[in-house]
Amino acid sequence: MKTITIDLPDSIELDEQEAKIYLVSRLFEVGILSLAQAAEMVKMNKKEFMEVVGNYGVSLFNYSPEELIKDVENVRSRNR
Repeated sequence: MKTITIDLPDSIELDEQEAKIYLVSRLFEVGILSLAQAAEMVKMNKKEFMEVVGNYGVSLFNYSPEELIKDVENVRSRNR
């Protein structure tokens, strides 16, 4: 596993865990990390991470409109 060290200004009142959650939330949001990977990195279970990630403005549903339409069409075709 890689280790990254970031120096933050003293004026930023952010503890190490909060900084990790910010970074990991963003990596999850853009699809670099899976839900399980993200939760593991911040030492939470998936349910805990899902609850916390919303506080950071990250949606659990990273579907584009096209992907959502395709999924809806697939469900409809199976129900016929």
